[in-house]
Amino acid sequence: MNTEDPSPDPRARRRLDRRGVIAALLASPGLLLPHRSAALPAGGPRPWHHTDDGFRNPPGSPVRQAERSDWNTFFRQMRAVRKEEVALPEDFRLSEEEALAGIRALGDRDGITWLGHAAFLIRLGGVTFLTDPYLSPYASPVPPFGPKRFTPPGITVERLPPVDVLMLSHNHYDHMDLWTIEKLRDRERMTAVVPLGLAGYPKNRRIHDVRAMDWHTRTDVRGVRVTAVPAIHASQRWLWDRNRTLWTGYVLEANGRRIYFAGDTGYGPVFADTGRRYGPFDVGLVPIGAYEPRLLMEAVHTTPEEAIRLGSDMRCRSLIGMHWGAIRLTPEPVLAPKARLQAAAEAAGYAPGDVTCLRLGETRAL
Repeated sequence: MNTEDPSPDPRARRRLDRRGVIAALLASPGLLLPHRSAALPAGGPRPWHHTDDGFRNPPGSPVRQAERSDWNTFFRQMRAVRKEEVALPEDFRLSEEEALAGIRALGDRDGITWLGHAAFLIRLGGVTFLTDPYLSPYASPVPPFGPKRFTPPGITVERLPPVDVLMLSHNHYDHMDLWTIEKLRDRERMTAVVPLGLAGYPKNRRIHDVRAMDWHTRTDVRGVRVTAVPAIHASQRWLWDRNRTLWTGYVLEANGRRIYFAGDTGYGPVFADTGRRYGPFDVGLVPIGAYEPRLLMEAVHTTPEEAIRLGSDMRCRSLIGMHWGAIRLTPEPVLAPKARLQAAAEAAGYAPGDVTCLRLGETRAL
């Protein structure tokens, strides 16, 4: 499937007004404007998540109900925490040489390498996927403003091994980083798998084979089956495009294995249905960071405890935490997501080692 998608190239919209810049740069890029509710389609059998002016989350998903005063408090907290120095344990990350050696040692086997935040190299069925590549210093449309990395990526973009498939979950700056995409080598031979509405971005960066996916649609890429599945989130890159493009998770299947990449998501009842439909999974990559305060973040990000519930609903035999350890999007302590994930996994009855956070740059064979 090579779906044509008439989404515009943002290069035609480089001139942001001042309000657009401010909105884009506030603490969690693209998440801070009020949600516009859309009516059900007037006629025709359209999926629930399709609306007259874009997309919405599955039924039963949490809804953000914060007041302006809640946001004002949040902004004050973020100004304070971004001034703090981030102290990480010595074993938090591997050196880049160690990271590259780990990939070489994997050889032709299936495996997963954490590059930081939601960026992974996934090797499955002889195909290398790069997920949500944010490898630049800032998650922002106009660096040096906006959230800045406090850890470098596990491997710099210039030294990445050959990538076969670029896989994007949505359009926020910390997941779809155009600076990184433009620096990927051999883009012309890659395939890009993207949600509906985002095909214009890779196409205008010399990636010719672009598959635009709706929830529950499938495509085969070099022998690996890729299925887009629901997530609970939002999309926005500019002031005027709230929820105009879709957000997704993905299922990868090959060699008798299944991998689940959750993308960026809150928690809701949709995952029990999705797990029954597509599970079980050998491993699930689930988001565990950027969850406080809950009044603001419940509708878009899981807590570590919710990530365990999500993984259980999706019938994942093992879990790897992501969406943490790179940038400060919310005020919880930097290392809290990992500690809470491990405690929640033990309480849920997962065996030791079945739920983990990789070291930055670490490769784990499947």
